[in-house]
Amino acid sequence: MELRVLNYFLTVVREKTISQAAEVLHLSQPTLSKQLKELEEELGVTLFIRGNRFITLTEDGIYLANRGKEILSLVESTTTNLLQSNTVSGQISIGAGETRAFEFISKTLHELRNNYPEITLQLYSGNADDVLAKVDHGVLDFGLVIDPVEKQKYEYLRLPIVDRWGVLVNNSHPLAEKKVVQPEDIREIPLMISNQSLVDNQLSEWLGGNLDHFNIIGTYNLLYNASLLVSENITSLLCIDGIINTVDTNLTFVPFFPSLTATINIVWKKNQTFSNASKEFLKLIL
Repeated sequence: MELRVLNYFLTVVREKTISQAAEVLHLSQPTLSKQLKELEEELGVTLFIRGNRFITLTEDGIYLANRGKEILSLVESTTTNLLQSNTVSGQISIGAGETRAFEFISKTLHELRNNYPEITLQLYSGNADDVLAKVDHGVLDFGLVIDPVEKQKYEYLRLPIVDRWGVLVNNSHPLAEKKVVQPEDIREIPLMISNQSLVDNQLSEWLGGNLDHFNIIGTYNLLYNASLLVSENITSLLCIDGIINTVDTNLTFVPFFPSLTATINIVWKKNQTFSNASKEFLKLIL
């Protein structure tokens, strides 16, 4: 599969129609259709179905679109870093979960950019599962993840920062008046928790060993949208402190008691070959 043809396919995905994609690519529509047909034949799959107005991706098409974006991003960053290998420049890609510890990374990047202003940054936000998958695929140079995560297969550095767990509630909720909450305080109320694969084990242990005894009505990936449900008093969230700014809002964060904290790690692939830019970043954090 040629990268040129992969780019054609991703342009069709973005533009929704072959005719519009052909115009963007400065190709004739028959030429683009032929290239896409040959791609399907090469892969042995159907990538999309033509509708009256727009194309519809098949499951194979969705898979190729997602992986194709990662492939082209990796090619672009690799090319940029190779072309500028004699200078400290190029791109650093960092993925992170929602944590105030990113302030530490931000200060490091500030110092790095002051020293080497030609360095560019690519940031990705996601939970630990998402971030680690992209580190595995080489799409991200570094990942900032919150314990508990399976990090034994990576090189990693534990940052001198911890996150504090608690519950985010609407100000009208009785828990908003408390200084701390204990497991029995939240046993009956509607709750949402992070869908990070290992978080439920940590929370389950704090809650007494079984989440089934609590009124878990759903999960969230990133916190902001879920916090809007708290604003509407639909649910409360088990989450870490400092991600949602509660000042001058109808939200209150109440910490757990006994305290439950999570350590923060920056991880990268073992035996990773770094660009000059990534090497300088690593020097600053080690």
